[in-house]
Amino acid sequence: MSAPGSPLTLFSLAQRGLSAQLVRMNAAASNLANAGTVAGSESGAYKPLRAVFATALDAASGLATVDVRAVQQSQAKAIRQHDPDHPMADANGDVWTAPVDENAEMIEMLDSSRQYQNLVEALSTAKQLMLETMRMK
Repeated sequence: MSAPGSPLTLFSLAQRGLSAQLVRMNAAASNLANAGTVAGSESGAYKPLRAVFATALDAASGLATVDVRAVQQSQAKAIRQHDPDHPMADANGDVWTAPVDENAEMIEMLDSSRQYQNLVEALSTAKQLMLETMRMK
């Protein structure tokens, strides 16, 4: 990582992107792991997580990078299901399931995985170019 105030390098830029994609992937994995979970109340139901990113401009190099600002719970409402035989059912016989869309979470995970892979490939290419430059001297 670059020292504060020094310009970003390709490696510190990629490191920030890799970290951001890892946070995104972990949030999607958590959502998938909790899909279909049941609670006895709407407030007790799992709420999906989303990583919130912000663009950060490095004044020294003029490069833009990404910062993870927060990991927030979605405002999606839990899904009410009438299941009076369920042990967690409330007085009305309702249970609440997590509002997780498994397909959307899989897409989120695949996209973050591809972005991560692209950054690793960029680092690998930079390494190869640096090695070739060293061999020329």
